[in-house]
Amino acid sequence: MRLFLRSLCALAVCVLALDAAQAHPHVWITAKSELIYAPDGAVTGVRHAWTFDDMFATYALQGIESKTKGAYTREELAPLAQTNIESLKEYAYFTFAKVGSKGSQKKERFKDPVDYYLDYANGTLTLHFTLPFRTPFKAETLAIEVFDPSYFIDFKLDEKDPVKLVGAPASCKLGIERPSDGSAQAQAMNEQTFMNGENANFGAMFANRIMVDCP
Repeated sequence: MRLFLRSLCALAVCVLALDAAQAHPHVWITAKSELIYAPDGAVTGVRHAWTFDDMFATYALQGIESKTKGAYTREELAPLAQTNIESLKEYAYFTFAKVGSKGSQKKERFKDPVDYYLDYANGTLTLHFTLPFRTPFKAETLAIEVFDPSYFIDFKLDEKDPVKLVGAPASCKLGIERPSDGSAQAQAMNEQTFMNGENANFGAMFANRIMVDCP
């Protein structure tokens, strides 16, 4: 099996008897993000909180033992959190950073996640993790994109509290670009199109973009 997250979702589709012909996306995530800055103004990483849709959460929690029925501690969810994080590495954690203006952008790489855990509260399952940059840096223009290139997973920034700058210089300005909903377009396409590798970067059209300008 490939990515644990995708494999589990594929199983959920079968087990919950969804239409076998239903096309992408299959999983929906509501995302909150924080960009973390050091005292010298260098950006050090990105902190994510991804809340899964109810169908995925219900299936993911099957078989996990808990002391209290219907409630799960962070410790009880730790093995599932670790498996998710390790599997997401192959896909760069669906998080892509670029520095500079269009035409002269440079990609910035992340180290492996730290401070990761799952929590279950009010009936929702949320994965928390921090992606440190390989080397902290200062940048006048920084763009962070969150999306799944294959559009198996649909990411949506939280409506009320999508992004925060933590410790950023006072001069920094935050901007957000929310994508249009690509679900209808994707579902109109044959699922086999995605399975054969076509439209492998379809999800880039629906990327969530976080822009920070620090003049």
